[in-house]
Amino acid sequence: MTSTGTSTGIRLHAPAPGWSVTADVVVVGSGVAGLTAALRCDAAGLRTVVVTKARLDDGSTRWAQGGIAAALGEGDTPEQHLDDTLVAGAGLCDEDAVRILVTEGPDAVRRLIETGAHFDESEEGGLELTREGGHHRRRIAHAGGDATGAEISRALVEAVRARGLRTVENALVLDLLTDTDGRTAGVTLHVMGEGQHDGVGAVHAPAVVLATGGMGQVFSATTNPSVSTGDGVALALRAGAEVSDLEFVQFHPTVLFLGADAEGQQPLVSEAVRGEGAHLVDADGVRFMTGQHELAELAPRDIVAKGIMRRMQEQDAEHMYLDARHFGAHMWEHRFPTILAACRAHGIDPVTQPVPVAPAAHYASGGVRTDSRGRTTVPGLYACGEVACTGVHGANRLASNSLLEGLVYAERIAVDIVGGHEENSLHARVPAPVAHPEKPAHPLLAPEARFAIQRIMTDGAGVLRSAASLETAAERIQQLHTEARDALDIHGKTAEPGVDTWEATNLLCVARVLVSAARLREETRGCHWREDKGERDDTNWRRHIVVRLNPDRTLAVHTTDTPDFPPTQQSRPQEQ
Repeated sequence: MTSTGTSTGIRLHAPAPGWSVTADVVVVGSGVAGLTAALRCDAAGLRTVVVTKARLDDGSTRWAQGGIAAALGEGDTPEQHLDDTLVAGAGLCDEDAVRILVTEGPDAVRRLIETGAHFDESEEGGLELTREGGHHRRRIAHAGGDATGAEISRALVEAVRARGLRTVENALVLDLLTDTDGRTAGVTLHVMGEGQHDGVGAVHAPAVVLATGGMGQVFSATTNPSVSTGDGVALALRAGAEVSDLEFVQFHPTVLFLGADAEGQQPLVSEAVRGEGAHLVDADGVRFMTGQHELAELAPRDIVAKGIMRRMQEQDAEHMYLDARHFGAHMWEHRFPTILAACRAHGIDPVTQPVPVAPAAHYASGGVRTDSRGRTTVPGLYACGEVACTGVHGANRLASNSLLEGLVYAERIAVDIVGGHEENSLHARVPAPVAHPEKPAHPLLAPEARFAIQRIMTDGAGVLRSAASLETAAERIQQLHTEARDALDIHGKTAEPGVDTWEATNLLCVARVLVSAARLREETRGCHWREDKGERDDTNWRRHIVVRLNPDRTLAVHTTDTPDFPPTQQSRPQEQ
């Protein structure tokens, strides 16, 4: 079996590993996707190591407020959930991938409850379900009112610790290790701080699961935590894997507006607030989403974000308002305590005031391309959660499908890894990785480049895009890339290896791919909004953009023939 993409030979400039451990599978990331995959693999008897960039509970999962979507309510069906998902995905969902999600989702949520997650219940004792944008039924299970992610994270972390899984915290994954046949052989990583290991090391394993989350930090303002720097996508590209649909970055419509110059992680105001009846209004108190879509404030996120941006443009305003004063203090305190506390911490009381909101980068619908079992185009490398592109989300993720996707596809990955272990006796064979390169193959950027990249991307590839803005962004991104490349290739110099320089380099990598795809897609679809190409063009663009990294660090870009993903090489019958 061979990979569709050849290994690029490109690795981040880093010291050679000074320590190593051996496992059957290494899971990179500790959100709902990573910990679910790890628990299932461990339960099957595989030696499993979890590597995570900060603490076990510091990823994006704990910040998820709204909930997890599944057809669990009376009268709801997987088919209705499928229909809502396909509509939100604007013609680019892989229907088979969505069908897997909605049919396996309810039981996956029940297994999550069995693991120890406690969801809010109704007075009758069943799950209390709410609605969010794009859903025609109440199918969002939530916990602690608006602290669903925190509860899921708590339950999974406790289960991991109870099972005694080996974990490596405060560890930034660097690159994929491969053997002489191009198969996965583990990862290199850098451990920051105290613990059993320190500095650059390696986990040797024949299976690697990327569950590294998103890349929201490529923009100035995002709901993502500071660790979301696209590390998994960048690693996969350097390993020769394909990525797809990176132009579809979902900007959450209602993020607490902290000022035009606010940077970094911004407080989210969950869609569930609108699901319970909050209204979007302008400074004069006028509801502007009424009449724009049948669901008004509960339209899919791309439509609401566009509605807010249009009104801001019309009125030359920096933000709009979310008005939920009619909820009253009791509902705010019991249904949305986390959001209430965040607003009050910034001097806004939503019980008595409309909340200023504006869109901010929230979720990457695209990522490392996988098949229905989470397998990428590199043998032995899997991806799930936000880092992956399974085909479920299409051009715009349906609200609260992200936690469910992480859950369902992580379980499918574990089944595949366990099956491969049993079939191939992986336990007896941990492949030997090729030698660490003596010379740096990839230039590192100075730490301050991170802020330059964020400003470039916000200005040129944010909610509103055009040929002109994307061209400017591409030129400025290419200049950063060229300067770093020439410094290494001509002068043999590069920034000092370290977390800040590795993160900045990863951000530049994903920014290049995102801008390239956004320039190529000359239409408006889902959360990709081109001001100069305002219409959806199904004839030319109802297809995916797939990108690989070439060994010379240029990008290889092509489009698929249809909205369906071609299989990864691993999904095809073995060639003779």
